[in-house]
Parts: sequence; C-alpha cells; structure tokens
Amino acid sequence: MSVAPFVALMAVGFLSACAPPVMGPFTVFADPGKYEYFTCEQLLPERKRAADRELELKLLMDRAERGAGGAFVNVIAYESDYITAREELKLIDATARDKKCVTLDQSSPAIR
Repeated sequence: MSVAPFVALMAVGFLSACAPPVMGPFTVFADPGKYEYFTCEQLLPERKRAADRELELKLLMDRAERGAGGAFVNVIAYESDYITAREELKLIDATARDKKCVTLDQSSPAIR
C-alpha cells in the first residue's frame, strides 16, 4: 500500500488551513464575526478598548523581559492575551474598513 496518496491528502489539508479567509483577517483567538453587526459608532469604543489592552499587555511583557525568566513569564502569562488583543484590533480595523467608517481621530465620533 502506497503512502503517497495519504501524504498528498494531508498536504492539501494543511495548505488549505493557510488559505486566506473569505471574510476578514485570519484569526486564531478572535471571533471573525464578532463585530459584523456593529455600527461605526459602536466600533470606536471597542477599538479603543482593544488598543488599550494591547498596550497594557505590551508594557507588562516589556517589564517582565527585564526580570529573571522574563521570556518564560511572557509565554506563560501574557503571550496568548497579547495575540488575542492584537487580533481583536485587526478585526475591528478590518470591519471598520468593510463598513467604510471614517474617523477624524480616535476621540472623534465616527461618521458613516
């Protein structure tokens, strides 16, 4: 019995997982449809929350790097949360682009 068909089938399966998604960015931890029904006005505070969380985790990771075993602490305590926050931010930005939301700056109300 040949192993080649099995290997080919597995390769197709692995490569299909790398294909770009039909809607929005590829995410591992964030739900791609989470912000689908949000309005531009609702996306703005969510973006601020996600950006604040990303910054907070980045600062914690930087502080942990300075200590003994910092890389280990980052992987155990912060890495998955940081990836989730970055994916949420990318997802919000992609949704805002899809909805053609326009903002003058982060503090101004969104215009549709």
